[in-house]
Amino acid sequence: MRLLRLIPVALVLCGPGPLFAQGWAEYDSPADFFSVNLPGEPSVEEVTYTSEYEAEFPARVHAYADGAIRYSITVVDYTEAERIHTERARNCPPDAHTGCSGAQYTGVGSWIIDVRGAMDYATWQLLRRDVTPTFFGWNFVDLVEGRHLQLTNPDGSRTFAAIYMHEDRLYILEATAPRGRPGPELFQQSLRFLDADGNGIRYQTVYVNGFPPPPRVR
Repeated sequence: MRLLRLIPVALVLCGPGPLFAQGWAEYDSPADFFSVNLPGEPSVEEVTYTSEYEAEFPARVHAYADGAIRYSITVVDYTEAERIHTERARNCPPDAHTGCSGAQYTGVGSWIIDVRGAMDYATWQLLRRDVTPTFFGWNFVDLVEGRHLQLTNPDGSRTFAAIYMHEDRLYILEATAPRGRPGPELFQQSLRFLDADGNGIRYQTVYVNGFPPPPRVR
């Protein structure tokens, strides 16, 4: 199985945002179409995310450390997956295997399963760490389907993770708390997806990425 690679490009502080001096507040990211509650203003790092099929996608990591508790939201932009995979296939040598040169679901067409499998691949990257899983299940936020994991690390700290895919963007949330500290579930539970106007989205029925979206409640 290929390794996940996050290649740092630049560390950038967020622009003007909410005031966090009084404690937890809602952090909005219009560029990545989400909001979440955090105890402070996160840093934002632009990275390159290597997918299961070795395509490189632009991503941003929104991260904040509250003492020993760490929070992060990685957003991977798969919206240009077809173009990125097509360009990769153009660079294949003439005698390349079909996984490079193209077929319906490999080469040029591999973007289809790369996007469809993005949540499962991200989940696998978490599970293959040096951790002990204590929970893994299906989850949803405002009826956007996802995965939910609880992991115990070698030092006894616990990582609470959630993974979602919305409008071809992959969202990986992680919060790690030291041994004996309460789990930071508020962080995950506060996630909202935003539309282009910055409004929160909620669907009437379950949203599955790659299929026509159901009607919205808001």
